[in-house]
Amino acid sequence: MKSQIFYTDAYTDIQSRIPNLLNSHEGFLSPSTASSTRAVGDAIQEIISSSLDSLLGDLCEEYSASFARRAMADMAFKDRDGFYYVVDVKTHRTDTRFNMPNLTSVERLSRFYEDDKNYFVILIVSYHIEGTLVSVTQARFVPIEFLQWDCLTIGALGWGQIQIANSNYINVVPQYSRKKWMLELCDLMLEFYPKEIAKIGDRIERFQKVREFWKAKPDD
Repeated sequence: MKSQIFYTDAYTDIQSRIPNLLNSHEGFLSPSTASSTRAVGDAIQEIISSSLDSLLGDLCEEYSASFARRAMADMAFKDRDGFYYVVDVKTHRTDTRFNMPNLTSVERLSRFYEDDKNYFVILIVSYHIEGTLVSVTQARFVPIEFLQWDCLTIGALGWGQIQIANSNYINVVPQYSRKKWMLELCDLMLEFYPKEIAKIGDRIERFQKVREFWKAKPDD
């Protein structure tokens, strides 16, 4: 059995209603918060957190929006078939030229996806601002494996961080095979780690030279 949300048209209906939900909340920004991308993102996330369960309707069996800031998700729910979804909200201000939001650790995702009933879901909200009014133009509500690797990259943090390479370009392929996507991830990491090892070798050599420089200096 596969998710009745992401392997039917249910998720497209949910994502189509998110802009209407957010645009119906007028005046949730002040002049000071409107100038802060982070503050806008937090405000959008708060509205979604308080309303996503109602958008899901009877597809949702259990719902929670209580997570620490460093947790894998901003909210989570179970459906009536026992599938478990964690949802990570990302916002994109469309008049910015470039940004690369982190999605999740490759190690954390690989462990989470050992259970076929788990879904790591990305909810990307695109918006622009006029004064203090937010206008949401698009929302995407998809499991990470629907995002193609031509719009993702790996950042060198910890085991490696999956990132959106440029939020102005998102390539979604509905119902893409999780097995195929995870094998592509493994291939990428098996290319990524040797390059990181080479970088570490260069850094070791650099600080061996720095140490020799300081060792040769006279004491103060």
